[in-house]
Amino acid sequence: MHDSGIFYAPVLLQPASISERNLWNATLAQMPYAHVLQTWEWGEFKAATTGWEPKRIAYMHQGAVAAMAQVLIRRVGSLKVMYVPKGPALDYNQPGLRVAVIDALKRHAREQGAIFLKIDPDVVAGVGIPGEMGAGEIELGHQVMYEWGKAGLRYSRDQVQFRNSIVIDLRAEEEALLMRMKQKTRYNVRLAERRGVTVRFGTADDLDLLYRLYAETAHRDNFVIRPLAYYRRAWGDFMQAGLAQPIIAERGGRAIAHVIIFGFGKRAWYFYGASSDEGREHMPTYLLQWEAIRWARAQQMVAYDFWGAPDDFHNQRDPLAGVFRFKEGFGGTVVRRVGAWDYPARPALYALYTHAMPTVLGVMRRIGMRRLRRGTAPRP
Repeated sequence: MHDSGIFYAPVLLQPASISERNLWNATLAQMPYAHVLQTWEWGEFKAATTGWEPKRIAYMHQGAVAAMAQVLIRRVGSLKVMYVPKGPALDYNQPGLRVAVIDALKRHAREQGAIFLKIDPDVVAGVGIPGEMGAGEIELGHQVMYEWGKAGLRYSRDQVQFRNSIVIDLRAEEEALLMRMKQKTRYNVRLAERRGVTVRFGTADDLDLLYRLYAETAHRDNFVIRPLAYYRRAWGDFMQAGLAQPIIAERGGRAIAHVIIFGFGKRAWYFYGASSDEGREHMPTYLLQWEAIRWARAQQMVAYDFWGAPDDFHNQRDPLAGVFRFKEGFGGTVVRRVGAWDYPARPALYALYTHAMPTVLGVMRRIGMRRLRRGTAPRP
């Protein structure tokens, strides 16, 4: 293959199925761009709660695993859609390999009769806020997007996961991490300690407590959550597998806030957080984030991902604008990733599906919000 004068040597891949949890996770953990959403547990969780069927493929090259893709498959009547959440995992610095893997996944989508295939690996396209000092573009990310466009993929209208985030490099010493915070953030971390906020690591015995705080947060901030049984899997199964750690803030013996950190390989992600109306003035969320960072560093992880930043950093009406300011205070780097891309294996059906689904999802969200306002959603 020739592209801009660069020759990509063909890479011959042999797909292989891995049907054993420990082998899959252990192999995945060693892969570049490995992500917790590609773990065995995530596939099982999606199968049990939302009806996706996981199919796990290891791509072999010269007798070794060169790439991995947990493909989630959902049936739409007699048809299928396919999604590789935060994958595939491979060394994107190898152009021949990345082209071969995309070709293999496209072929798999066609063979399965899928309407489309969605991928969204954590390949970085830029860092910093565009237009501000220190912002820059990453050549690899833009090269990957160019290749995908040439290969028939298109930037997805449906960005399932957050495209942008803030990431802290954990390889620095603790004192250096503290000094990189904004002054007000560092002050609030210490204020929480002075006001008697303490933290402890949660266990499966705390699931009811975690859910009560989460439900209280949802009611206050006007967002919809699922029943407790869902979170027993979303949190409990991952805790049992050693992939999630709740951290609970208490004051006067009463739980007032928590975070749930997911960790896999060398990275940690801040996926869930909640706080009670009581005690928010004591800044427990600041102390929780600092303790989560310290926990991840103690696990020998190299990155702490705050999981979510606005698409438009200059739009103060963006739903993530306020929480972004909170996260930004901890001194991480803004990371802009390539986002989710779709391969329309059946273009006519893809066009119909992508135009109809936003309307359906919009109706479902409005129904959920009405239920929340009426008090029928779970509450503490």
